[in-house]
Amino acid sequence: MARKVFLTILLTVAILYTSCSNKQQRRPALTSADITKVIDQMTIIMIHDVTNPPLAARFFSYSCLAGYEVIAENDKGVNSMYGVLNEYPHIKKPAYVSGYDNHLSALIAMMETAAKLQPSGSLLIKYEQQFLDSCKKEGFTDEIIDSSKHYAQAISKQILVYAKKDKYNRISNYTRYTPLGTDGSWYPTPPAYMAPVEPYFNTVRTLTLDSCSQFKPVKPIAFSANKKSTFYKYMLINYKQSGAVLTQEQRAIAGFWDCNPFAVQDNGHMLVGLKKISPGAHWLGITGIACRQAKTSFSKAMKIHTIVAIGLMDSFICCWDEKYRSNRIRPETAIRKYIDPEWRPLLQTPPFPEYLSGHSVISASSAVILTSYFGKDFYYTDNVEEKYGLTPRSFYSFEEAAKEAAISRLYGGIHFKDAVENGLLQGQMIGNWVIKKIK
Repeated sequence: MARKVFLTILLTVAILYTSCSNKQQRRPALTSADITKVIDQMTIIMIHDVTNPPLAARFFSYSCLAGYEVIAENDKGVNSMYGVLNEYPHIKKPAYVSGYDNHLSALIAMMETAAKLQPSGSLLIKYEQQFLDSCKKEGFTDEIIDSSKHYAQAISKQILVYAKKDKYNRISNYTRYTPLGTDGSWYPTPPAYMAPVEPYFNTVRTLTLDSCSQFKPVKPIAFSANKKSTFYKYMLINYKQSGAVLTQEQRAIAGFWDCNPFAVQDNGHMLVGLKKISPGAHWLGITGIACRQAKTSFSKAMKIHTIVAIGLMDSFICCWDEKYRSNRIRPETAIRKYIDPEWRPLLQTPPFPEYLSGHSVISASSAVILTSYFGKDFYYTDNVEEKYGLTPRSFYSFEEAAKEAAISRLYGGIHFKDAVENGLLQGQMIGNWVIKKIK
C-alpha cells in the first residue's frame, strides 16, 4: 500500500514537473513574416525621416547583416560574410550568452542596428519593446528574451563598427555640390527644386564590388538640341508617350513603381510631402512575399533578405557613380526648354541626374538575386504598397516585374530610353556578381 502511494506521488510530481518544464520551454515559431515586419517598421521610419533611396539601402544592408550573422553563428548551413564582403570583420559570438533563441536574437539584432543608424531610431526601440512584450505573451520566458537581447546587442555593436568605416560619415565634409549650369547637364526640377541627393555616394565602400565603377555602363546618348539628333528623338519619345497619350494600364504601371520619397504636392500655400516608400523597400517587400509564399525557413529567409539588401546597396553605389559622372539633364528640364514650356511628366522628377535609371538598376539586380533562389517562373502578387493606396499587381517572374519597373520610368516621363535599357543591363551584372561572390 505504501509502495502504491509512493509511486502515485512520484508520478504526480513527474507530470507537474514536465508540465512546468514544457510551459517554460514553449516558444512561438518565428517565421519570415517576422523579418518582413521589421523591414516594414524600418520603412515607416524612413518615410517619416524622408530617407533618400541610396541611404535607405545602406540602412537595410547593415541591419540585415546583423540578423544574418546571428543565424550564421547558429546554423551550419549559413556561412559568415567574413572573407566575402569587403573589409568585413570576423564577427565574434559572445561567450557569456546562453539560453537564447537565435531567431529572436536575429530580429532584435536587426532592430538594434537600425535604431542606431536611422535618425528617428528611437521609434524603432519603442517597436522593439512592443515586439518583445508580444513574445512574452506568446510563450518566451524572460530569461530567453534577456539572453537573446544581450546576444543581439553584442552582434549589432560589431556590425555598427563595420558600418561606420564605410566612409559615409565623411560625405558631410565634402564641398557642397553645385549644378554645372551647362547645356545638357542636370538642374533642379519643380515643384520643390531640391538640391541633388547623395552626389558623393560613390565614395562609400562597396560590399561586394571591386570598385564603384566596376560595371560602368556605356556613355549616354549625347545631348543635342538639333532636331535631327538622337537625343532630340529621345525627347520626342518622352514628350509623345506621356499624359493623355498613355493607356490606363501604362499610367497604372507608372504609379505602381513611383516609389519617390521626395514627392511633394503644392496646395497653393505650401509644399506638402507625400508618403512614399523607397525602391529598395519595395523590393525587400517583394522578397518577403516570395519567402512567405514559398514557405521559406527563417534562416534561409534571413539569408535571402540580406543578399537582396547587399545587392541594393552595391547597385545604388554603382548607379550613383554614373549619375554624377554623366550628369545628364532630366526630360522635364530638356523638354520644357526645347519643345514645350508647359509640359509636365506624369510622375514627379526625383532630385538627381537622369542617367542611369536607379529603379531599373536595383530592380534588375534584385530580380536576378531572387530568381537564383526561387526560380525563373515564380508567380506572385505584389501588394507591398497596398497600405499606401496602390492596387496590387501580379507577375509571372521577378524579371517581368523588374522590366515593368524599368519601363515605368519612361511612362512616368522622368527617364530617357537609354537610361532605362542600360540601367537594366547594369543591374543584371551587379546581381550576378553578388550571387557569384556570396553563393
